[in-house]
Amino acid sequence: MKTHRLPTADPATERNGVLASMCLALVLVVASVSSVNLALTGISLDLGTTSSQLTWIADGYTVALAALVLPFGALGDRLGRRTLLLVGTVVFGLAALCAASAQTAGVLIGGRIAMGVGAAMIMPGTLSTITAVFPASQRSRAVSVWAGFATSGAVLGMLACGLILEWGSWRATFVATAVLAVAAFLAALLLAPNTADPDEAVIDLPGFVLSGIGIGALVYGIVDGAEAGWTTGNALTGLAVAAVALTAFVVWELRTPRPMLDVRLFGNRGFSTGTLALTVQFLCLFGFFFVGLQFLQLTLGYSPLKSALGLLPMAAIVMPMSRIAPHVVERFGRRAVMATGLASLGAGLGIMSQLDGGSTYLHFLGGLVVFGLGMALTSTPSTTAIVASLPRAKQGVASAMNDVSRELGSALGIAILGSLFNSGYRSAVGDAAAALPPEAAHAVEESAGAGFNLASQLGSQPLADAVRDAFAAGLGDAMTVGAGIAVLTAAVVLWRAPRRTVVAPPVIVDHDLRQPELVG
Repeated sequence: MKTHRLPTADPATERNGVLASMCLALVLVVASVSSVNLALTGISLDLGTTSSQLTWIADGYTVALAALVLPFGALGDRLGRRTLLLVGTVVFGLAALCAASAQTAGVLIGGRIAMGVGAAMIMPGTLSTITAVFPASQRSRAVSVWAGFATSGAVLGMLACGLILEWGSWRATFVATAVLAVAAFLAALLLAPNTADPDEAVIDLPGFVLSGIGIGALVYGIVDGAEAGWTTGNALTGLAVAAVALTAFVVWELRTPRPMLDVRLFGNRGFSTGTLALTVQFLCLFGFFFVGLQFLQLTLGYSPLKSALGLLPMAAIVMPMSRIAPHVVERFGRRAVMATGLASLGAGLGIMSQLDGGSTYLHFLGGLVVFGLGMALTSTPSTTAIVASLPRAKQGVASAMNDVSRELGSALGIAILGSLFNSGYRSAVGDAAAALPPEAAHAVEESAGAGFNLASQLGSQPLADAVRDAFAAGLGDAMTVGAGIAVLTAAVVLWRAPRRTVVAPPVIVDHDLRQPELVG
């Protein structure tokens, strides 16, 4: 396989340009997962949305991205990873402009879903392009930079959204996203190669369809179950369709001579533990975002911008520590570093589970620092474990599997930790709400924000205190379970992950990057 690129005088400078362009495209995708949460209040007031519509404005993007990223990863291996990425940025940018001009919730949801389709075209090409152009001696450090942006990009997106919302409307956030898509398009066009392996890549149409339906239905069922209840028709239908489609996908991939994703890879300890660690990492991260942002905004009274600034210490830890992580892995081994990172995630959530109505930002910061350290230590080795398990010709699929793990973890985090938070809050606030008129009681039980607003309108300090204490109870439940999941996963990684780092399949690289030969 040959890569096609513009010639430059210095291969090292060229590689850095590739890394920068791919990280810019990555931030475009990741930031759009998290940043919209800060704009939901303005969207609700402007468009008069229901709570269910708000959920799908946020999660329609995630469902489309998770459903399509695996087949698009395989398609990029065949047609050219940069080609698909460039098409994706165009789709993404146009969909963002559509969302910015939406006059109804339905149009906005459609725009977000279309943005998710574009994101699914973009995401696999970022990591697979990096692994294709960097020689083995430099690849782990390049992946560590990518992994750092994959984590901190969510915080950077919220910061940018918060800045825009200080002076503009929610519509301006989507316009800014479209502008960033243009920048990502130009950077990839000018700086990145178009890597592919048409001889080895597989166009597995049944695998494409079954994986897309299965993963999409699974995320849909999880999101709807967390919002409306796990016994509702939509949630049960989504989970049932997911079970059937994913079972059929596994059976098909085991029988077809050229599978899109060889499911036997999950018997590879490095691949399976890397996938598990990455999924749990993002479960913890987005569950934390869901609850932690509400703590900053509702309990501490922070504005959207101040809330995003309050999360910056995590990004300040993740970025430099992600660069150091490969050295730590070389010294102590991938298994020990992944397990330590997961244990740190659990410790950070455990610290935050002790927050109460009287806690300050400094109490929150203590848990945030430990949590950020865990993110940095987990992300790079788990990402590397996945991509190192597949040959170079399959790097689009390896990158897509990485992305599926992240998106599935994100959906699970919001669904599991979010539902635990909501149920804990409702249970704790029940007595205080019982003294209110039925309509007001229902509003207080459904939302801590509504509870604080009603207490402010009534001038009732006892109600405000009850809502604050109930919020702390729900937060404690969610963070405790999240901590338990992270610690349990750390134990599984210690038991299951290989003691030695598995060497990737041989790769022959011409160190003149203008024409590297890559042998999968």
